[in-house]
Amino acid sequence: MKALIYEGPRAMNIREVPIPEFMQDEVLIQVKRAGICGSELSGYLGHNSLRKPPLIMGHEFSGVIERLGSQVNGLQVGDRVTANPLVTCGQCRFCRNGQSQLCSERKLLGAHRPGAFAEYIAVPARNVFQLENYVSLEEGAFAEPFACAIHVCRMLALTPTERLLIYGAGPIGLFALQAAHVYGLQNIVIVDLNATRLEIAKELGGIAITNLDQLDPLLKGDFDAVIDAVGAETTRRKSIEATRPGGKVIFTGLHEAESKLAVNDMIRSEITTMGAFAYSQEDFETALLWIGQGRVNMLPWVEYAPLAEGNMCFEKLISGPGRIAKIILSL
Repeated sequence: MKALIYEGPRAMNIREVPIPEFMQDEVLIQVKRAGICGSELSGYLGHNSLRKPPLIMGHEFSGVIERLGSQVNGLQVGDRVTANPLVTCGQCRFCRNGQSQLCSERKLLGAHRPGAFAEYIAVPARNVFQLENYVSLEEGAFAEPFACAIHVCRMLALTPTERLLIYGAGPIGLFALQAAHVYGLQNIVIVDLNATRLEIAKELGGIAITNLDQLDPLLKGDFDAVIDAVGAETTRRKSIEATRPGGKVIFTGLHEAESKLAVNDMIRSEITTMGAFAYSQEDFETALLWIGQGRVNMLPWVEYAPLAEGNMCFEKLISGPGRIAKIILSL
């Protein structure tokens, strides 16, 4: 089969590789759509310790079941599906209590196991979800990043009267904006330096600005909840500065590994800070439910390209994607 292989910083090439073997409790999926994630951009640049060459990346995907393991029930060859790419043990206390994303044995498709930038991918059947007839393959590939955003909003326990600020108008920030709207929030502020990404945020109903000083005086003031979807020291510090006493900050961006924060200010103002990693099984199921209900829409800002142009797409996202929120590779 053909696969896009990450072979070193800024080097991805199409190679012929064997079709993946799959276990008795797994399925082989013919990949149809595979989105490029921001974390894969850092991996492509050689800045991500999880992604080591040679590697087939790709964990946001949809496709059609090609073959079934002998122990698989409830799925059929030809089913249109997507998959939760976090493969966990299923037995530890985190897996049993609904926090499978914290499983110490977790493995991510596209990092620890071969991913979806290939014609076929092997996935445990318990991680596979059928797509409803009214959900497109493109929308199916949105389930994973949207689940990340739902997880963030659920951890914040958002209520309709709260004021929310989001740093970062990349895919996760834009998905978080839409998820927060489902929770009933209005007048959500989203900050980014990329003017074209801010145009997308505005079209999605956000108050899109490059600096909090640009806010209307009626909307100024501390925020009840802040999401940092960037992960830089400056956005982490600004997130804390913008939070009201007793408010909540959630860090989900992974751009920088370490940051200096005003911990004494956090203590004196009793600001709750949390990290949000990936999603639970429930978050993933919720993402598919809300996608099917039309509660999220990123399709107008998606660009499609064949797998063979994957290297060029990575370069485009790094150098400046313009009015593109996501690139999906088609197979």
